[in-house]
Amino acid sequence: MAEKEPNTLDGLARLASEQGGRGLPPVHLWHPEHCGDIDIVIQADGIWMHEGTPIGRPELTRLFSTVLRKDPDGYHLVTPVEKLKITVEDLPFRAIRLKAVEGHLVFETDQGDTVIAGPDHPLVVETDPETQEPAPRLHVRADLWARVSRSLFYELVERAEPVDGRLSVRSGEAVFALGPVGAGLE
Repeated sequence: MAEKEPNTLDGLARLASEQGGRGLPPVHLWHPEHCGDIDIVIQADGIWMHEGTPIGRPELTRLFSTVLRKDPDGYHLVTPVEKLKITVEDLPFRAIRLKAVEGHLVFETDQGDTVIAGPDHPLVVETDPETQEPAPRLHVRADLWARVSRSLFYELVERAEPVDGRLSVRSGEAVFALGPVGAGLE
């Protein structure tokens, strides 16, 4: 029988710290020699590809996501004895679900991470200089971020209120600006 998802902030915080109950390996402590590149691409749409073919097993991409690390020279899959560089077209994760729990914004990523937006996990909205489209992202862990899906961004805009001339959302005590009032977001 599946365990019921926690519906309190404490329960969700515990879940988030455990990253979906699966625990995360200490990749920040591993410093193997670089072994080369591997033909794995995380496409801008979040699909993981290997040698030009989608990786069809979600369990495998979830496993890979737990050993993913961003170093100054790019993204790598890291184990205690190997470090293989991969390609990430945009950001490695997608924020695909959102719910409000006790005044906090709780996101779920495409790889099963639970992230509570706040000071340690900011929500950042940049504007694409070419298209002027908002490009929202959410900090997941270390230097890994999730692109917030367009539908979730619209949900955030619906929750937003003007704060100092900017449409903003709250998650606990943290306030995150989505864009200027009157920029077509409302």
